[in-house]
This record gives sequence, structure tokens and C-alpha cells, in this order.
Amino acid sequence: MAVVQRRIGGIFGLFFLLLVLAAGRTVYLGLLRGGTLRQAASAQQLTNEPVTAQRGAIADRNGVDLAVSEPARDVSADPYLIADPLGAARRLAPLLGATQSSVLTKLTRRSGFVYLARALPAHQADAVMALKIPGVSGAPVMRRVYPRGTLAAQVLGFVGTEGKGLAGLEYSRNKLLGGRSGERRVVSDAIGQPVSITETSPVTPGASLALTLDTNIQQRTEEVLGAVGRVFNPKDATAIVMDPRSGALLAVANWPQVNANDPGASSSAAQEDRAVGFAYEPGSTFKAVTISGALQEGLITPDTGFNIPDQIHVADRTIHDDTEHGEETLTTSQILARSSNVGAIKIGLLEGATRFNSWVHRFGFGTPTGVELPGEERGLALPLAKYSGSSMGNLPIGQGELVTPIQMASAYSAIANGGILHPPHLLSAIDGRTRPQPAGRRVISSATAAAVRHMLEGVLAPGGTASEVSIPGYQLAGKTGTASKIDPATGEYSKTAYIASFIGFAPASDPKLLCAVVVDEPQTGSIYGGTVAAPAFGQIMSFALPYMGIAPG
Repeated sequence: MAVVQRRIGGIFGLFFLLLVLAAGRTVYLGLLRGGTLRQAASAQQLTNEPVTAQRGAIADRNGVDLAVSEPARDVSADPYLIADPLGAARRLAPLLGATQSSVLTKLTRRSGFVYLARALPAHQADAVMALKIPGVSGAPVMRRVYPRGTLAAQVLGFVGTEGKGLAGLEYSRNKLLGGRSGERRVVSDAIGQPVSITETSPVTPGASLALTLDTNIQQRTEEVLGAVGRVFNPKDATAIVMDPRSGALLAVANWPQVNANDPGASSSAAQEDRAVGFAYEPGSTFKAVTISGALQEGLITPDTGFNIPDQIHVADRTIHDDTEHGEETLTTSQILARSSNVGAIKIGLLEGATRFNSWVHRFGFGTPTGVELPGEERGLALPLAKYSGSSMGNLPIGQGELVTPIQMASAYSAIANGGILHPPHLLSAIDGRTRPQPAGRRVISSATAAAVRHMLEGVLAPGGTASEVSIPGYQLAGKTGTASKIDPATGEYSKTAYIASFIGFAPASDPKLLCAVVVDEPQTGSIYGGTVAAPAFGQIMSFALPYMGIAPG
């Protein structure tokens, strides 16, 4: 009996000891560590999560989507929780579009967090989540998609993995497109399942942008530049199609092309929008500016005659015409049509340095146009104080100054539309609200503009430098340019590197479309603006004019 009582006493003592330990543990956890544990529980059950705003869409003038956002997930893993890295990598790799070895490398890192994929499309991410691999999770994000791939890629730009614009309109209008992210409070149960979600800070979606670009004209312009690339093998090329009456840009194309959905596959040079970022010496296309100023000053008329030898001396420089010829008499119109260097210099000398310099700046050179694209160069319009004795021997023919394609297109639009310089623009509406466009400013009189337009018709007429370009039913006007580039090794004009360009509009008497084509360093076939760039102008305009419903004339 005593043995039984001792055993009962021992059991009672053991239970009493356990009770004391439990009470002590309760006091320890409830009083001494209560605050810490409540904090930990709250952290595990209550989280504040950022909610990414949906980025605004970008569409063309007809509502065709050029950039949109769609649901996606950032897929991540905690390698410490992956029980079978090799098996997990084998199952995940095909769904992530990655190699098994690359996924395995990530899953075996000594880290508590690693990205397996950023902005994975929703259908792929859903398949990954369906595997229910412990340690693999996905956070909802938005993925930027460019439905037309390469179309206008340099204009649109692209978005980085953090959802911010890195180039093009995506960069310059990032604040508008990006909106404002919000925040939500998520309460989860013991096994991590959400039981309550509350919005604590509202999301403001990004604004949608409607552009002046026309997808079909843009597509045709890029196709033509692609053909120029294949035939002449240039360093690069750009083309602009504009409504000269308003400055609205219908196409801004660059070659080589870039896939906006995979910009990393192209070089940084290819990603540059050359229409605004390429500063070059314009050569003979600048002669229209020289002649416009002299006409406006009343120094010449289209029929004023000049004695033109095949070379002229200005200070210490001797400048030749492109082809050797005996002394001849040419009118102003013939000087422009035949692109005589000597004739253009004589007209520039009539103006004098001060008046010539004033016209250069009045046409907008040396100043950004203000188009809504990032990286616009201002070019270089030589200040009057820096003119040398020979400056008036090279500036009137487009040497010694730097311009951009968008500046040249803008200057020619003033000639085309009756003398008003309209700032070129791409944005037509924001969230469906039409965007007011800045008023243009008068540069030359309507009479001067009409006279220059008529003279520019001669460039495409028999004997002109682009006489082989025509579009049945339409009277064209424009100007060729073939400019030597500076050789950086010698500081002298190169004998092998040229810029071939053409800028023109139609119908000549009442222009409704303008097109500029600039080809950098054509290598094969030809180097001349009349045979490289002018035919491209003709091909682009032969599509765009009837497409826009512009009647022949």
C-alpha cells in the first residue's frame, strides 16, 4: 500500500511541476514577451502591400493600340524552402521560358529571396502557381506590351522591370502614363490565407495618350527605310511624315528597327530616335532657307539672273559646284533646281552675314523644336560673333552648321504652309481630352513661301537633281542634299562618308503632306540625295497621299 501511495504522490508531484512550468511559461510569454509576440503575430497576419497603378495605354490617331499594360506576376522563390531544387527546376523551367540550369542556379543560392521571372505573363504565371511548389510565390504586377512589335519603337520607347519609362514617350511622359500606386492592408489567417483586404490608399491609373501618328503611314515608312537599308547599306536612316498645316507628325521612323518588346536585343545606337537626336550638316537642303531669306528681303526674285562659274573664292576658301562647267547664267530658280553651290553662295553674300544669320535663327535652327520626345538635340547655329571670313562661303550651302531631321522638316513646313512655323507635335489627346496645340509664328510672307514652293518644283522637273521621282497626278516639290561628313581622325571633310537627304511636300500648290528622309553614310549603290533619299520620299508619299484622301494636284 505504501508503494502505491508513493507512486501516486510522484505522479501528483510531476503534474504539479508541469503545472508550475506552464504557469511560468504563460507569465513569461504573456507579460514579459507579450508585446514582442503580439508584434510578430501582427506582422505575420497583417501586411501592407503596394498596389501598382495600371500604366496608361498609348494609341495612334485612329485608336490603334501601340502600348498597353496587362496583368502579370513577379515570380520569386525562397531557396531555403525548396526541398528538391533539381525537381523544382525541371518543372519550372519550361513554364518560365528558361533553361533548367539557370533556374537550378537560382534555387540553390544561399539567399532567402530570388527572382525567377519578372513580369511573367498571367497565363504562364498561373501555370507556375498551379504547381504549388513550397517556397515559390508570385506578386501581381502589370506588364508593358507593344502589340505592333517594332512599329515606332524608338518613338514609344520602353519600360524597365520596375515599371518606369526608360526611353521615348514612355520616359518623357512617364508621370502621365505611370499614374500613382496605392496600398492595401491584408489580414491573413494562421496558414497565410487572406481573410480580409482593405484599400488604405487609392490607386490612380495612368493617363492614356492618343498620338498624331498613323499606324499605316508609320508602317509604310518603316518598310521603305528597310528597303533603303538593304539596297544602300547605310549606317542608319530616319524619315518623318508631317502635316505641314499643323505640325502634326504622322510618322517618325528609324532604321535599323528595334523590337520594343525586347529592346535589349538591339544596340543602344539602334534604340536612339535619330529624328530628334541626330545632328548633321544638312548640305544643299539648307539652300531653300538661304533663298527664302533673300527673297523676303527683296534682294532677289525667282527670275534674277547670276553669272555662275564652276567655282567661287570666299576669303581663303574655294568652293566648287558638284560638276565642272563653264561660266553660265542661271536664274534663282535654276540655282535651286540644279543645286548650284556657287549660286547659293552668291545669294548668301547678297544677304550678308548679319541678315543671313538672322534668317537661320528665325527658321528655328539652333533651338529645339519642343516636340514631345526626349533627347532632342538643339543643333548648332553658329553665332554671328564667331563667323570667320570664309563662313559665308560654306554656311549658305549647309556646311558649318548642325541641324536635326525634325528641325529641317519643321523649317520646310513653314515654306509649305504659307510661311507659318508650327512646332511639330505627337500628342493629340490625354485621357480623351484634346490637347491644345501651340500657335505657330510667321517666318516669311505667304507670297515668299509660294515663290519658294514653285521653285522647289523644279528640283523634281527635268534637269533637276531629283528629276526621276514622280507620283502620277501629283505635283511634287522638294530639295535634295548630299553632304560630306567630318572625318573625326583628320578634322577635314571625308571623301567617303556622306549624308544623303531629301525633304519635300505635295501637292506643291497647296501642300498637305511633307516628308523628310535622311540617310547616314550610304555604302553601296550611291551616295546622293537624289538617288538614295528622293526615291524613298516618292515611295512613302505615293502611299500616304491617296491613303489620306488627298486629291491629286
